[in-house]
Amino acid sequence: MAPRVLIVDDDPLIRELLQAYLAREGYEVQCAATAEQAEACLAASPVDLVMLDIRLPGKDGLTLTRELRVRSEVGIILITGRNDEVDRIVGLECGADDYVIKPLNPRELVSRAKNLVRRVRHAQAQSAPAAKQQLRQFAGWTLDTDRRRLIDRAGGETLLTHGEYQLLCVFLRNAGHTLSRDQLMDQIRNREWLPNDRSIDVLVGRLRRKLHDDPAEPQLIITIHGAGYLFTASAGDG
Repeated sequence: MAPRVLIVDDDPLIRELLQAYLAREGYEVQCAATAEQAEACLAASPVDLVMLDIRLPGKDGLTLTRELRVRSEVGIILITGRNDEVDRIVGLECGADDYVIKPLNPRELVSRAKNLVRRVRHAQAQSAPAAKQQLRQFAGWTLDTDRRRLIDRAGGETLLTHGEYQLLCVFLRNAGHTLSRDQLMDQIRNREWLPNDRSIDVLVGRLRRKLHDDPAEPQLIITIHGAGYLFTASAGDG
């Protein structure tokens, strides 16, 4: 079946350019000018990949990325007009798979799209049999791995972004062992995007806040200066 792509950009020239290149490569292409139009398109017809401009009128691309990632494993490539590392880090942390900067090289973007669609479909094939809900307990918290949410002792729920969820899973698998930033980057790499030292630190900070782990005196995620991070709690299955 032909790969299905949704292009979301308020610039009609960029939409037309990408649509022409992707259609030539055999993709089924839909276009939207706003996040709201994109949501309507996705509700009517699921896709393999979303190419999404960060700077959209109304709801921005980062917000849409975060919402899509909570409920879907669709491939997401963010497009921005600024070479801004903060946007890049936030976009990846929200769950985007890749990040490109305008002016675009259509051939490069098509190549990235092919690689990402292949990974998305492979991941979908592997997870096709529905697994039962998995709950893991640690340090008074419950992690619902099916819905990527943290549940506290009182039953309160906190949703995790894709990056936060991946990082927590790495920590749970390696509880009691110090992991360097390089080791964390190797284990949380998500299909296409490559995190860097800075994005690891951002993810750790966000995960600490959601775990109510005081960054001044953390008890769960401890910084080992010159070495990396140590996760102190072990986990069990629910």
